[in-house]
Amino acid sequence: MSPFKSFIAAFFAAIIVASCGTSKKPASTDDTKFTSLDSIRLSDPFILADSASQSYYMTGTGGRMWKSKDLKKWEGPFIVTQTDSTSWMGPKPMIWAAELHRYNDNYYYFATFTNRAVTIDTVAGNVIERRASHILVSDKPDGPYVPMADSIYLPADKPTLDGTFWVDTDGKPYMVYCYEWLQNGNGTIEKIELKPDLSGSVGKGKLLFRASDSPWSREKDADGNDKPNKVTDGPFLFHTGTGRLGMIWTSWIYDVYTQGVAYSESGTLDGPWIQEPEPITPPNYGHGMLFKTLDGKLLMCIHSHKEIDGRYHRVPHLFEVDLSGDKLILGKPFIP
Repeated sequence: MSPFKSFIAAFFAAIIVASCGTSKKPASTDDTKFTSLDSIRLSDPFILADSASQSYYMTGTGGRMWKSKDLKKWEGPFIVTQTDSTSWMGPKPMIWAAELHRYNDNYYYFATFTNRAVTIDTVAGNVIERRASHILVSDKPDGPYVPMADSIYLPADKPTLDGTFWVDTDGKPYMVYCYEWLQNGNGTIEKIELKPDLSGSVGKGKLLFRASDSPWSREKDADGNDKPNKVTDGPFLFHTGTGRLGMIWTSWIYDVYTQGVAYSESGTLDGPWIQEPEPITPPNYGHGMLFKTLDGKLLMCIHSHKEIDGRYHRVPHLFEVDLSGDKLILGKPFIP
């Protein structure tokens, strides 16, 4: 059995053990307004552990927020964004993959906004709507999050998504994001410098790597021939215990949603980025992020993925993570 198949077998065995060891008690009167994590349907989950409020805040696709004191009981969802209806987003933008980052005493809401009423391109029969990564700000973790100085961070004629935040070794803040495969045919992950207060971008985006650079993500062409997959999704950056810069990101292995990892040889965003040969998580888990609990435990928050009646069914999950060495090692499921 290959190391990866052994990992998958052990991984799912751990899920079964964890599930069998966790009984769900009937909700008490005090719990009626709360929801357990595994009862929430959410793509692209992201958790901010806020030491100032001693609370957890979870966002994701859909533009809503959940709040928790213990990762077990969640209150919500709440509406926390106030966008400008006269901007390129329009009056009711779709919101994908929202993230929360605390930086210089403010809280920032990184998300993908889509205005479905505006078409920017049509490529190979795919209608490409106005979509871009953008940033809102608040002085509180639970918002409201509002626009800043610049109405546009990334080019209006390119569909971008899944923006995340990183401060590089030069001390400058950056947005790392995906340039969507629908237009370029081979999705990329790129970076753009941000203003010191994150209120806008500086200069142009720079390519970090392409979907086709991954040895593990695959698909079939129209003739059934094997080729690299074209999707880049959900970048998130981290440092290992040895100071190595890594990035988890998600693509597909044929029809299976899967997350991999790459490491920067230079230790900076400029790379070069070397892709690990095998995925970092088992099949049908993706778009993960890492955070430390309020008592210092390192976890990955990630969603499971399956398709039911043509619709994606996605649920947030937590897993233990070991970053003490020079690589990310995914551990057993974490049950709050």
